[in-house]
Amino acid sequence: MFCEKAVELIRELHRMSEGQLPAFNEDGVRQVLQEMESLYEQNQSDVNEAKSEARADLIPSIKLRHCCLLRNQRCVTAYLYDRLLRIRALRWEYGSVLPANVRLHMCADEVRCLKDHGEFEVDDGTVVLLKRNSQHFLPRWKCEQLIRQGVLEHVVS
Repeated sequence: MFCEKAVELIRELHRMSEGQLPAFNEDGVRQVLQEMESLYEQNQSDVNEAKSEARADLIPSIKLRHCCLLRNQRCVTAYLYDRLLRIRALRWEYGSVLPANVRLHMCADEVRCLKDHGEFEVDDGTVVLLKRNSQHFLPRWKCEQLIRQGVLEHVVS
């Protein structure tokens, strides 16, 4: 049925207590995005058919799917925003070094700097100073090139 996976993401967050960070549900988010893509494609097809063949009977189903798209969008945004707030609270509580049980639920990888590299800017504008033997939580796709160059390495817990 429509929007079930998106609502499940929200329920998952409500089941956790306030100070806990659930594991990032990448599979659930991916399923919601796939559902949104499918709904969008169905709407495009029906809109084109309604325009070309003057089929007014398709308009209610187009509106329903559009509402489902908007609901899925709101649910995924709420899921990600709630995780952001929880991570921010954990950072304030623990500082830059998070406990291992919290790090398991983060989607960024931990990397260790093998040699002095200087400043590295992340997409959100945060500047990270990459010094020899320092460790950072960075998105893998963002630091992939530095890993290939030998500046960074993955830290396996």
